[in-house]
Amino acid sequence: MEKTLVLLKPDALSRNLIGEITKRLEQKGLKLIGMKMMQLDENILKKHYSHIADKPFFPGIANFMQKTPVIAQCWSGKEAVAVIRQLCGITNAREALPGTIRGDFSMSIQCNVIHASEDFAIAKEEVKRFFKEEELFEYDKLGLEYTYSSDERE
Repeated sequence: MEKTLVLLKPDALSRNLIGEITKRLEQKGLKLIGMKMMQLDENILKKHYSHIADKPFFPGIANFMQKTPVIAQCWSGKEAVAVIRQLCGITNAREALPGTIRGDFSMSIQCNVIHASEDFAIAKEEVKRFFKEEELFEYDKLGLEYTYSSDERE
């Protein structure tokens, strides 16, 4: 099964949305295999946002992401990266569809409650950046036969 990273951002934590967002991912049928609260430092933020670290708006993003701790989660499932991206909705939350996490809980591009890995290659890098191998868990999830058909289970 595919693994991917989710970060529940400072606005999600401050607005008491951690349980609601996690519930949506669980109800979809994804499997939570790692979770921790952490305070992001400049080093991890520069690595995580390396694609925009030289942009004039980066300091604002870094400041926002350090306002409170974040909740880092690792999820697994069939096509987990794409599934979670769909559940999140588009980055500009004002334009995200109702029913998506961003569409239901946010109004901002930056304060959009959740980060989700963009694609499978990025997900592999991001999971390693935020989790050590021993912080990820394999276990039998009840009801798997009702989540995937037998030919979809790996």
